Amino acid sequence: MNTKLVILYIITQSVFTASHAQDSIWMTIPNLFTEIDKSYPQLKSYESKINSIHLLAEGARAWMPPTVSLALDRFPYRLSMIKEQSPDNQAGIMLSVQQMIPNTRRLNAKRDYLASMENVQQNDLKWQINILHFTARLYYYRRYIAERKLKLIKEYRELLNMLVKTAKDKYTYNQADLGTIFKAEASLGELANMKTMSLSQIAESNIGLNTLMVRDVNTPFLIDTLLSPKDYSSDYLSALDSSQFLRDDILSMQSRIQSMKLNQRLAASGSRPDFGVQIAHGHMFGMDNQFSIMGMVTIPIVPWSSKMYKSDVKSMGFEIEAMQKEKAVMQLMVTQMTHEKITMLMYEKEQLDNYDQNILPSYRKNLESNLLSYRQNTGNFFVLLDAWNMLLMKELERIDKLGQVFTIQSEFEYQREIK
Repeated sequence: MNTKLVILYIITQSVFTASHAQDSIWMTIPNLFTEIDKSYPQLKSYESKINSIHLLAEGARAWMPPTVSLALDRFPYRLSMIKEQSPDNQAGIMLSVQQMIPNTRRLNAKRDYLASMENVQQNDLKWQINILHFTARLYYYRRYIAERKLKLIKEYRELLNMLVKTAKDKYTYNQADLGTIFKAEASLGELANMKTMSLSQIAESNIGLNTLMVRDVNTPFLIDTLLSPKDYSSDYLSALDSSQFLRDDILSMQSRIQSMKLNQRLAASGSRPDFGVQIAHGHMFGMDNQFSIMGMVTIPIVPWSSKMYKSDVKSMGFEIEAMQKEKAVMQLMVTQMTHEKITMLMYEKEQLDNYDQNILPSYRKNLESNLLSYRQNTGNFFVLLDAWNMLLMKELERIDKLGQVFTIQSEFEYQREIK
């Protein structure tokens, strides 16, 4: 009977574990980016805008529709004259068709201008993806750091519980100080607060990441637990070359400048004439039927008309100049921020390496030596607790430093638009 219960328990636990594994999706950073690119609504809006501009450009060379007119022409007030066959009877029904023929260069300029707006939206779309990826990295690394702290807190809580239990046993033999035991128990409470804070950061990161993936904010998922900072030291020299800064926000500004130049060319085409033709047929009552063909041409170069397109051209010239200066400022800021981030990243990683190579090993040896002395009844619990606390603080500082490295790394990747 007991064997059957054990087997049933094992099967139940296996089913529960499998179900939990199916509910928890393993989410790496590339998978996260794929989900965001596929689901985030703002990115879909750019696709709709691009399709809209594409259709506008296709119809840019369309002509205005023809105009058809039907008129009662030269009808006398004395309607009885309509039946008379005489030169005085010039009444008739006039049918006319008029078609304006736009200037070909203006149509081409309009098409080119509208088509250029598609490049602007394409660059804006890519830059928005870069912004979303940057935000996702920050949430992802924040959760990773919080989980590292949780693991560390668990290890140190177990160690401290063991030390407190040992100290209480020694206290019965007057080999431990009661005040130090209370201080150790207070440290256990502080660890509980640290755990709560880390859980809060994990929950916040989960909400942010699930929102970016357009999923329920409570959807569980697992993250990569073997993350390490990337080595961008080989990119240091290339980061100093501002000619390599072809970010999509700068390309978007360049596309806007090019689009404005095409719009300026469209405005300048206002100096070119449009043509038109009108064909009329008259069904006359008192004489033979008549027709007329009339050609038309606009004269946009007259002073009272040319002011409009000339002022538009000059105005757009100033706008282009302002946009070029804005682009220069953007390039200057990118140069500054990229230099700052790659330099900060190198120094932060140097500090992180110092924690791993010098600081933490020394504090671990300090704790180990105090543990050994305490076990041999030659050490002091107060000194041991201080060694435990100092190592814990340095371990937490190291994790925080790792978080700073990840943050600066994300900012550098954002500035360089590294996918």
